[in-house]
Amino acid sequence: MKKKICYFISSLFNVGFLPKAPGTYGSLFSFIFIVPISYYFGVSGIVLFSAFCFLLGCFTSNEVLKHTKHDPGFIVIDETVGQTISFVFIGEFLKYNTSAWLFYVLGFILFRFFDITKPFLIGIADKKIRNAFGVMLDDVIAGIFAGLTLYLVYLIF
Repeated sequence: MKKKICYFISSLFNVGFLPKAPGTYGSLFSFIFIVPISYYFGVSGIVLFSAFCFLLGCFTSNEVLKHTKHDPGFIVIDETVGQTISFVFIGEFLKYNTSAWLFYVLGFILFRFFDITKPFLIGIADKKIRNAFGVMLDDVIAGIFAGLTLYLVYLIF
């Protein structure tokens, strides 16, 4: 039973089992949580939700990794964490702002770019840390990179 629950949670309610590009589906599905949390709670909600999902992801991924190879594609709770983190730096702008949709789109694109290309620290974390923490960490770093880039765009515009 524990194994099934961990697979279900780490795959983000089985979204990770969709064919082709499960990480992209996981990131998109995350907006069901990200938009209302950002709108009502701003930075504090984003940080708390990210931390909760990170801990949950570490726990469930640890169980899944007992039965699979390192970082199987169906684990997408890490995408939820990274995608959420990408909005931390503009969280107060997103709070109560109904015209922020363009920043959500740009945040999605930036996070997917960093998560897929894995430049510098992201790639190191992905290749060197071979446990549940490593599964989560590369997406955390990708989220930080995307968030900083999104914040720079926000400052410019």
